Amino acid sequence: MRNIVCISGTSRPDNFTSRALAVVVEEFKQQNETTQVFDARDMHLGFPGSAPTNDAKELKAAVEQATGVVIASPEYHGGICAMTKLIIENLGFPSLLAGKPVGLVGVAAGRIGAIKSLEQLKSICSHVGAIVVPGAISIAGVQSVFDDDGRCLDEGSEAALRSVATAMSGFMRDFICPKYILEQAVRGGDGPWSTST
Repeated sequence: MRNIVCISGTSRPDNFTSRALAVVVEEFKQQNETTQVFDARDMHLGFPGSAPTNDAKELKAAVEQATGVVIASPEYHGGICAMTKLIIENLGFPSLLAGKPVGLVGVAAGRIGAIKSLEQLKSICSHVGAIVVPGAISIAGVQSVFDDDGRCLDEGSEAALRSVATAMSGFMRDFICPKYILEQAVRGGDGPWSTST
């Protein structure tokens, strides 16, 4: 069984990032994928060089065993928010994202969306060795996309967010899992890929 770690990368209360990520998670569940959600609002993380917090240890353990990861970030001042970067920093060096497929979601209030933050996030994830899944999604004008209860009001945005889960599942099925299943069969042993189908 595949397990996807989904990370909402902002600690801002009542944020739209977590609402967007919830749509992705819902689609994963409809595809019978197992998900584990980490919300930055509930996490205490230290800066690089400090002792890892309990939240950091839990996050690292989950990502290490994950088949894939989805990271969602708002765009602040033309880039990813500080908490998203701190989450990535807490995944160590070498990064636990290395060799893992990573799907990306960006949200922004402006009309051009989260294009700049997604480019930055793609660059960072690629730099640490992650396999960035094609089809990162930017949601523009996000404040009008969701209602107060978190329901998505825009069919196009909802379809785009669901496509992140669809692309991730397809990428793992067609490219990633067969490679690791073969390697584990040759080497022996169990891992997060061993029971994937």
